[in-house]
Amino acid sequence: MIVTEIKVKDYRNAAERTVELAPERNAFVGANARGKTNLLEAVYFAGVGKSFRTPRDRELIKSGEARAFISVTAVKDTGAETVRIVIDRETNKRVAINDLPISRMSELMGVCPVVLFCPDGLKIVKDAPADRRRFMDISLCQVSKTYFAALMQYDKILVSRNKLLKSGGANDNTLAPWDELIADVGAKIIKSRRGFIKSLMPVAAEFHAFLSDGRESLALEYEGQNGETVDIIKAGLLEKISADREVDLRLKYTHSGPHKDDLKITVNGVDLRAYGSQGQQRTAALAMKLAETRILTEVLGTSPVLLLDDVFSELDGVRRNKLMAATAGFQSIITATDKADFDGFNVNIVEI
Repeated sequence: MIVTEIKVKDYRNAAERTVELAPERNAFVGANARGKTNLLEAVYFAGVGKSFRTPRDRELIKSGEARAFISVTAVKDTGAETVRIVIDRETNKRVAINDLPISRMSELMGVCPVVLFCPDGLKIVKDAPADRRRFMDISLCQVSKTYFAALMQYDKILVSRNKLLKSGGANDNTLAPWDELIADVGAKIIKSRRGFIKSLMPVAAEFHAFLSDGRESLALEYEGQNGETVDIIKAGLLEKISADREVDLRLKYTHSGPHKDDLKITVNGVDLRAYGSQGQQRTAALAMKLAETRILTEVLGTSPVLLLDDVFSELDGVRRNKLMAATAGFQSIITATDKADFDGFNVNIVEI
């Protein structure tokens, strides 16, 4: 897949802007606060239906305007597809694909697949388990509408069970049907995540060895209910939920399920979540994102666009060269403040 054009209107600080992209490497270059990341964010929004910088869509609307517009056109083997999004202050966002409105966000998944690495990208290594779960979920949602539906269903079930726990009316009888649903849908989510990490791990290790000159070895391990099949995982979850019944009732919160799982990331046997240096964490996060790009390409049959926001400012010259080599063959969009960062590379530079 190749993104050929980005259009925004009344979006963030842009009254109106159209940018045409090259098939491989593209750079948005300019001073800080000029809107480079805004254009990157628009492509991400067209891919997954939300911003990576704020959960509040209305913050994307230019001050003083009633609505914002995003249009992203991507070309695949099957032809061109254009995602158009209207973000309104008064109503929910509206999404159309080739001018046909969609009724469910699951219809957007996989139309314009994206992989993002930004300054907050280190969160998938060093911050809370929720950031690592989000990394897995965003990838899986783009390749599987079934997974997206299961994730949405699970969130609703979890909210309902927690509401019951807080209501004071929770007991063995009232919780039983919710326990069954948590285990049933949760097992499907866990199995998909385990499969994703199993595929991702050797590819991430390969990229990590390349980026670290073979000095370090990366390993990934999903931390959650064990089991090779949905039925085995479900049985284990039901057992764990039952064991947690007393603490759930006391604290009025569901303590078992995929919403509590984590991803262990180690380099040379050291857990980077707690002990890695910032350089090790950054290299591991980049390797995971590059691996995600390859996995999405294999599963979808078309490559995602790789979005690299302000990555070069954190890398020395050697690592920059390695990153550019690793991204060859993929379309990438990179933001930077200095054109000199791209000396010696064939890059379409867009001055912002």
